[in-house]
Amino acid sequence: MEFCPTCGNMLQFELPNMGKSSRFFCPTCPYVSYLENRVKIKRKQHLVKKELEPIISDDDMKNAAQTEATCPNCAFGKAAFIQIQLRSADEPATTFYKCMNENCRQNWRED
Repeated sequence: MEFCPTCGNMLQFELPNMGKSSRFFCPTCPYVSYLENRVKIKRKQHLVKKELEPIISDDDMKNAAQTEATCPNCAFGKAAFIQIQLRSADEPATTFYKCMNENCRQNWRED
């Protein structure tokens, strides 16, 4: 979004037409800004993904209570769970589960 330096109104964009280059123009005053046909990239910056920290660590789940919940990954019938209030107080708590099957150890949650 560009604004006119003389009157402050939002500039409108006009596509190239009949040999004229594209431009920004002000609908209220005679200001016109022509655009270059080429885009120059000055520098490339590589994005690096940050490592996400888990909300519930394995140490938290070691001391957690156990319940009869079915794992969505392996259908095992026992899971450890912790309830945490993530949203506002009038919303229900979020329950985090961890499968107790030694081969699975899948984590899931229910809001």
